[in-house]
Amino acid sequence: MSAAVVAAGLALTACGGGGSDTGSGSGAKNVVAKAKNDKKLTIGIKFDQPGLGQKQSDGSYAGFDVDVAKYIAKELGVEESGITWKEAQSAQREDLIKKGEVDFIVATYSITDKRKNEVSFAGPYFIAHQDLLVQADNTDITGPESLTGNKKLCSVKGSTPAQNVKEKYAKEVQLQEVGKYTDCVTSLLNKTVDAMTTDDVILAGYASQQPGKLKLVGKGFTDEKYGVGLKKDDNESITAINNAIKKMQQDGAWKAALEKNVGPSGYKIPEPPAIS
Repeated sequence: MSAAVVAAGLALTACGGGGSDTGSGSGAKNVVAKAKNDKKLTIGIKFDQPGLGQKQSDGSYAGFDVDVAKYIAKELGVEESGITWKEAQSAQREDLIKKGEVDFIVATYSITDKRKNEVSFAGPYFIAHQDLLVQADNTDITGPESLTGNKKLCSVKGSTPAQNVKEKYAKEVQLQEVGKYTDCVTSLLNKTVDAMTTDDVILAGYASQQPGKLKLVGKGFTDEKYGVGLKKDDNESITAINNAIKKMQQDGAWKAALEKNVGPSGYKIPEPPAIS
């Protein structure tokens, strides 16, 4: 970051331009500097993923990703009261980061080479596996290879799983991409699609909300490394966030957060991943 850019950022900050959703757009400061100086952060999460990132009826937020985000923020010097939560739908995540509308994102955000061209990642803080969610009485969908013919598969725009199935396992599958995962769940319950695909830990949360109606196929077929997304080449912040994740793993808070948020769905709690 050049001295000119820093100066410009400080000038913008001095002129104001705050607001609850400005995120790091208030200046050119990196995440570490903003947390230290402002004691405030804007963090992107999912609002509709039970056990991971969900907006509650009382307006609060709960889930494993939320707990990871709060832990990181506190290690950077920001209390929960200084966090502004912003919804980060899958197709919007890179833009939210690049435009400075969030400081970082913790939203089941898989680290991919394509995404690393636009943003940087800390982590991974969790490794999930792509799977399928189907009607509880379904017997013919046993894995991605069985999604042949006219079967309809639902996932969200801007995410990787549906294309992965079509390209690698079932070229004839009919893809239906929607805005939110809850839209897929509704379609699956209404039997307008045959299956829903995303990561197993996400699907397990939806299955637990619909006992006797939906089930996880249980045949994971990819590794999805969840990272904390932030602006490209903010290396100081990447290091600081990685250190926070390592500390969370080591002091037991990582496992406790998973057991509290994901454990009730029956999902088997894995070992923490190595930080790359």
